[in-house]
Amino acid sequence: MEKHELANQINEVLAEEFEIEVSDIHPDANIKDTLQLDSLSLVDMVALIESTFGIKIKGTEVIQIQTFGNLYDFLYERIIA
Repeated sequence: MEKHELANQINEVLAEEFEIEVSDIHPDANIKDTLQLDSLSLVDMVALIESTFGIKIKGTEVIQIQTFGNLYDFLYERIIA
């Protein structure tokens, strides 16, 4: 799977779950701001990503993932590499 294909899949899953347009998601955009996440919905997002992609994300890793680009890179390394 190419990185842009993974990014598109992530965007579609998040846009559907958080009821926003896929076009609102950009690599440099802040995840919390774009998805309007509070602490509870952040946990929901992490659980959604873990179940969708079959991985585990540690709390320390979540803190480092600020933008969608960070998320794409993190998941690409965990899933593909």
